[in-house]
Amino acid sequence: MSLLTPTDVRALAASIDLVPTKRLGQNFVIDANTVRRLVGLAGVGPGCDVLEIGPGLGSLTLGLLAAGARVTAVEIDPALASLLPQTVAQRLPDRAGDLTVICADALKLAPAEVRPPTRLVANLPYNVAVPVLLHLLGSFETIEDGLVMVQLEVAQRLTAPPGSRVYGAPSAKLAWYAGAQLAGTVAASVFWPVPNVGSGLVRFARRPAPATAATREQVFAVVDAAFAQRRKMLRGALSSLADAPSLLAALEAAGVAPTDRGETIGIGQFAAIAGSLFQPSKH
Repeated sequence: MSLLTPTDVRALAASIDLVPTKRLGQNFVIDANTVRRLVGLAGVGPGCDVLEIGPGLGSLTLGLLAAGARVTAVEIDPALASLLPQTVAQRLPDRAGDLTVICADALKLAPAEVRPPTRLVANLPYNVAVPVLLHLLGSFETIEDGLVMVQLEVAQRLTAPPGSRVYGAPSAKLAWYAGAQLAGTVAASVFWPVPNVGSGLVRFARRPAPATAATREQVFAVVDAAFAQRRKMLRGALSSLADAPSLLAALEAAGVAPTDRGETIGIGQFAAIAGSLFQPSKH
């Protein structure tokens, strides 16, 4: 009975005169079975240190706490951030001490602000899902794995392999940090308000970054250039990063043909290209 029903969600929203906004990507989960499914797929149990982004009215937060997790919830809306501890205290009083709520923009969140999380579990705001996910993985090295709910099209893009029709910069950048898979879909009917897009679940597990002499920023610069104009050959797409002889040498060293396109190569090859282009000896 601790999880929120559709009636509970609407009543909580009404208590703070909340009108969900598209600007903040506010679509709240109103189905308890969906919450249980997310918690189960994420493998959350007693002792887990979970980071939740955009807890909203607390549907998923309550599920995570009920499973025994310690939860740090980051909410950008001050009214929602103030309401969440009250909701948990009323519905799960014995677990209230394991909730920390931070009113902040997840895109600016720094490790010093939170207890080191080991797992990310969140219904990410759809309009900023990719930058938030990449920022958190880049900033919080303690995050070992997680499950995020995002727009289905974004979930498919994040988990796409090289050569896939939807493989792109987000796919390659997530692969730098983690192995990821599409763990399922979620019906629009479990949200309030009902979104006009489907939702997908992305499950990921951190792995070592590819070996390279380049920095992550340099590798990502190569990725961005490769996908700036889709279908363009790498010898043209990467021409802004180096002169032709240096670029051709870097591609050859990475085992990539100048006529290959960005959508056909993996993060390891992008890292190898960057390692050749940005060798310390060249600076």
